[in-house]
Amino acid sequence: MFQARGEKHWFIPDGFIPPDSTGALTSHESVCVLNCSSEDALIRFTIFFEDREPLEDILVVVKGRRTKHIRTSSLMKEGTPIPIGVPYAIEVQSDIPIIVQYSRLDSTQAENTLMSTMAFPMKK
Repeated sequence: MFQARGEKHWFIPDGFIPPDSTGALTSHESVCVLNCSSEDALIRFTIFFEDREPLEDILVVVKGRRTKHIRTSSLMKEGTPIPIGVPYAIEVQSDIPIIVQYSRLDSTQAENTLMSTMAFPMKK
């Protein structure tokens, strides 16, 4: 049996799906989750905005001993996606400890930009 590693509660304060792309690569963001446990992880996303109510209780399962790269453009609540070109923040909660990283590919210019950072874990 593989032991869970990480934390159950994470924050990513800087979300923004770039509205434009150039060349062959599409601008996008991903929340990268690593589940080291043998158990599946039930992940609950909340998306916060500056000027509107949050999108809450977006559920994703990450299988045990697996990683999953979740494009934020695929996260929806009752058919409502995260709007493109609008700043937002992400809260990630899991029923078991996981590790969370955030990445953005910005191809709005010919010189592509890739940014990646660890999410902020909330310690018990």
